[in-house]
Amino acid sequence: MALILPLLMTLMFGSFELASYFWTEHKVVKGVRDGARFAARLSFSNYICGEAVSDAALETRIKEVTRTGVVSGGTATIANWGNDDVTITVSCPDTALDGSGDGQVTTGIYQNQPNAPIVRVSTTVGYMTLFETLGFDATELNVSASSQAAVMGF
Repeated sequence: MALILPLLMTLMFGSFELASYFWTEHKVVKGVRDGARFAARLSFSNYICGEAVSDAALETRIKEVTRTGVVSGGTATIANWGNDDVTITVSCPDTALDGSGDGQVTTGIYQNQPNAPIVRVSTTVGYMTLFETLGFDATELNVSASSQAAVMGF
């Protein structure tokens, strides 16, 4: 028993920690996907190519959707996840999505829309280990995720 118990305890609590890490990673990945989808459904006029969102209040709403799943007033899905951890960037391709090379799309919802914006939501969140109270230091462990979507302009 003295030889097997430490190994069994390590396996058991190690699996708890690994499951907690994957659950945290899942919540972060889902959050940035939700944020990118929300941002992609906003109007073209809300974005400035090569910069970010044109309105600070709208940028805050996108960050709130990313962290909480709701536009405002929600609780973050991860305890130490703040709006400052979420980054929103906007890029516009030099060539059109149909490959014409002139930045002008000639088909679909991007018809005659020069430089249709693509929004990217990314984040890096510090991972809080289950065993931090026991003295394990995990301050250097981070969970990162990124997602992008073409703005549809609805």
